[in-house]
Formats: sequence, structure tokens, C-alpha cells
Amino acid sequence: MRDQSEWRSNEAAMSESRLAYLNLGSNIEPEINLVKAIELLHKHGEVQAVSSAWESRSVGAAGPNYLNACVAFNSAFSPFELKERIIRPIEAQLGRKRSENRYVPRPIDIDIVLFNDKPHNDKFWRYAFVIIPLAEIYPEYQNPLTRESILQTAARLRREVWMEARPEVLSQFSGNSNRVQS
Repeated sequence: MRDQSEWRSNEAAMSESRLAYLNLGSNIEPEINLVKAIELLHKHGEVQAVSSAWESRSVGAAGPNYLNACVAFNSAFSPFELKERIIRPIEAQLGRKRSENRYVPRPIDIDIVLFNDKPHNDKFWRYAFVIIPLAEIYPEYQNPLTRESILQTAARLRREVWMEARPEVLSQFSGNSNRVQS
């Protein structure tokens, strides 16, 4: 009897819905690859919100400009499972090849920024290409490093860093532009 109750509690935990905010970036055919990545995410969970695409200069090395967007993605996976079962396969399907050089141009890069409202990695909270799209779909979130609202951080970064909104790139997802409460 104990084994069956443990199995049921594990089954309930596996079906629990979890909300992740993902940052998607591309500087190889970004207008195509961002759309494809979001379409593939739709096959693995519920895409609840999609920001505009934002163009920025390449960071770390010379290369084509990036387009970045933020997506609120609901699934039953833990962060590790999300990365291994969904993110890595989507990146591979779209031609991402990992190398020693972190700054090499890429068709798609997908990072978990927030998971169940908790920061997944502190490195993201200083980057305009993460903050500005995130603020668009989760404006009430508080920056965990500065304790200011993410909107304040985004406004400050917009004054400091060149970024240009490219709303036409993801316009087909515009019905998903408002965040659904977690």
C-alpha cells in the first residue's frame, strides 16, 4: 500500500504546473528562428505570454545583431527536465552547436530566467537583452539584485544600452503579449 501512495504522490508532483520565463536569443536568421522556437515550445507546454523581439548588438564578440524575446512558458517539468527535455532539443533542432566560444553566433539560445517566480541564474539581471523583454510581460517583478521594479531596471537600461523594438517579428504571437498570473 505504501508503494502505491508514493507512486500517486510522485504522479501528482509530475503533473504540477510550473511557470518559467525563458529568454530566447538569435543572431543567425533571428526573424525565422525566434518564431520557430516559440512554435516548438507550443508543442511541449503552454506559452502564456510573448514579448516583442528586441534588437541589440552582439555582446562579447563582433557578430551580427541579436534579436531577443521573453516567453512565459508553463509545463510540468523541473528546471533540469525543462532544459534537457525541451530547451536543448529545440536548440539542436534549430541548428545550435555548442562550442568553447560562448560568443559564437547562434541560431537560437534559450535560457531559463525565472522558474516559479525565483531567479534561475543571477547573471541575467544586468543584461538589457534579458530585462527589457521580461519587463514587457512581467512588469511587476522585482529585480533580485537591485530590489527595484523590473520596469525601473528596464527604463534605466534603455537609457544606457541601444536596443530597438522589432514588434513585427513576433506579431503572430501578439495575442499572447499579456502575462497570465502564476
